[in-house]
Amino acid sequence: MSVPLPLCIIGAGAIGRRHIEVANASPAIRITAIVEPDPATRATLTTEGLPAVATIDDAPAETRACVIATPTPDHCPSTLAALARGWAVLVEKPIADTLDNAQLMTETAAAKGLPLIVGHHRRCHPFVMATRAALPEIGQLVGLQGMWSPRKHDTYYDVPWRRLPGAGPLATNLSHEIDLLNVFAGLPVEVTALTSNAARGHVIEDTAALAFRFDSGALGSFLISDAGASPWSFEAASAENPAIAASGEDYIRITGTLGALSFPSLTRWGASGPGEVEWSKPLKRFDPPGFDKVDPLLVQIDRFAAFLETGADDVLCQPRDGIAALEMTLATALSGQTHRPVRRGEVPGDFTGVLT
Repeated sequence: MSVPLPLCIIGAGAIGRRHIEVANASPAIRITAIVEPDPATRATLTTEGLPAVATIDDAPAETRACVIATPTPDHCPSTLAALARGWAVLVEKPIADTLDNAQLMTETAAAKGLPLIVGHHRRCHPFVMATRAALPEIGQLVGLQGMWSPRKHDTYYDVPWRRLPGAGPLATNLSHEIDLLNVFAGLPVEVTALTSNAARGHVIEDTAALAFRFDSGALGSFLISDAGASPWSFEAASAENPAIAASGEDYIRITGTLGALSFPSLTRWGASGPGEVEWSKPLKRFDPPGFDKVDPLLVQIDRFAAFLETGADDVLCQPRDGIAALEMTLATALSGQTHRPVRRGEVPGDFTGVLT
């Protein structure tokens, strides 16, 4: 961009801080305000020379766009307030706490002719889109298997809301994985979930085992836990988050009729010779390509600024995909609580992840 985008960041918690960091690092962005209702946090921001204000209404009139990095239940009201001011919105994932609220946000943005982007930032890693491009090489998709299990430190749960229903790894972490499944294999159409809180003993789950069915007939399984210590997670594999130790280990395996692929390294196994690919013939290992390391949040905010200027982007998560990821994330919670499979279209619009 020839002129930096005047942008406001709403929320200065952990993820808000990351957005502040990348916005300051981007020549395409100029921060006009950081909206933070907590006086102590606001005072800290001010001492750091950052333009902290208490409410969205206090942000300068020159602001054209915002990043919403508040807790999920606030995504809808903050988005509506930002749209009312005529701002384009980049809202952190998940798009909202309920499907009804996500739909309201989407319809309001469309009615006002304003862009609404969902912060599924993993899409901005070069190896994510490279994986989608490489999948045809392994033939018809048969299935995939994933494990996300980095053990969160005990003090993580000292924050009261993190122990309340709707704040477990299903609500907090799974939507990232659902969006990746959508990018790779299309959205799951059915999920069956088993959940457990045996490791931590909180009201919320600490572990869930999931089984997915896709439109194509392919199947998938996923174990997600924040209580089990392992080297297997997106963050450990990619080293994208400085707060999470890197391992470099793949955490998703994808199989097809002609071979297999490990993610995120893109190590591929395929035919070692002519003829049918079958179990009596050894598979050949194709070493993974190399990828430049990027900060996906920085790439995302740069793409967001460029999108507002050009109106075109093929990577950022549009509202339709954000709602799809939310729906199947909520479907896993509903399945775990009702002990039955849940199909797309069966999640009530007002369901927050907790049956009442």
